Amino acid sequence: MDYLNYIGLEKAKSHHIAEKLNALLANYQVFYLNARGFHWNIKGDKFFELHAKFEELYTDSLVKIDEIAERVLTLGKHPLHSFSDYVEVAQIAEHKNVQDEGTAVRIILESFKILLLLERELLVLADEAQDEGTNSLMSDYIREQEKLVWMYAAFLG
Repeated sequence: MDYLNYIGLEKAKSHHIAEKLNALLANYQVFYLNARGFHWNIKGDKFFELHAKFEELYTDSLVKIDEIAERVLTLGKHPLHSFSDYVEVAQIAEHKNVQDEGTAVRIILESFKILLLLERELLVLADEAQDEGTNSLMSDYIREQEKLVWMYAAFLG
């Protein structure tokens, strides 16, 4: 049974899931920084509303970043933990000095699309590996983010 890790999952499948989780972690780190920058730099009629919403996004991202890193550790691997790794691995691009409301919200929506695609991919991998811990985490993220996508898309009209 040395092909199983300490939580009873196949090591090879867990390794692959941990790699994908590290990709998700990198994307969340860039998402966090973007949302933080939008929070600081946003201007316009909806400043107060978006300033608060972007704070909600980056605060929630911090929780998810920790959960993802801890899941990688639970699967027996090491989470990425350098900004150079995050920028290299992430699909979400860094955005600097965004002040326009519409631009910021469109970037958030595009970022959610990337996160959701990765989370759905992880959902499939976790299901195949009988990894209920990762599966549950991804299901929760997807449910939350689909609602946020609807809300941010409604903001744009």
